[in-house]
Amino acid sequence: MPSITFAIPDEIKAKMKKISWVNWSELIRREVLKHDLLRKLDSEEEKELVKWSVELGRKAKKGRFKRLLDELSPKEREELLK
Repeated sequence: MPSITFAIPDEIKAKMKKISWVNWSELIRREVLKHDLLRKLDSEEEKELVKWSVELGRKAKKGRFKRLLDELSPKEREELLK
């Protein structure tokens, strides 16, 4: 099983150390699974959001490219589009 590491403030770490009987790794793992965060990333809603954002980015790039082409001389434009 892969592992991850994350940073916490020193004061939280000191508090955690006082409760030595708690298996903090297991507690965090259970919380992540309980919230089902990873499954939500694969939801249809998430896929639609990704699809929408990619399309929006493409439209923005296309519009910017057209404006940049308009700023070029006909010779520069022809050379670029070869």
